[in-house]
Amino acid sequence: MDDLASERRIFSARLTPHRSLSQANFRLLLVVVGLAGLFTALPFILMGAWPVAGFMGLDVLLVYVAFRASFRDARAYEDVTLTPLELHLAKVSAKGARADWRFNPSWVRLEKEEDEEFGLQRLSVASRGSHVEIARYLAPDDKARFATDLSHALAEARRGPRYN
Repeated sequence: MDDLASERRIFSARLTPHRSLSQANFRLLLVVVGLAGLFTALPFILMGAWPVAGFMGLDVLLVYVAFRASFRDARAYEDVTLTPLELHLAKVSAKGARADWRFNPSWVRLEKEEDEEFGLQRLSVASRGSHVEIARYLAPDDKARFATDLSHALAEARRGPRYN
């Protein structure tokens, strides 16, 4: 049986933090940093200043820990789903904690905080005294495009379900 027109998705998006480095490239970077540390430490080892090698290894360890933390944080996401009767927002943290909000699209408005120089800095969904920031992972230009798309989808939802 087909979905009811009132349950048809008008808009759906999953927003995730941007990570420009893939896991494979991360491993390659770690190898390059490790080899650079080894070649830098090698003359010191040959001169008898072997403790320098330990500090070079510490540099590699710190780079590894920093990138692992970054990849762990990348597991967070936001889901935005809009039907003619409901706007559903779900935020999932990197640790898996989930928070959900449900709004009637007829009463929702988008609140934007813009900077002349840097563009759209903050985007929130507001309804009946409740405010939820969304699209925090997006860059200002992407956030502006997302706001435009969501605004058009909300306008369509306000027109109500279409029955054929």
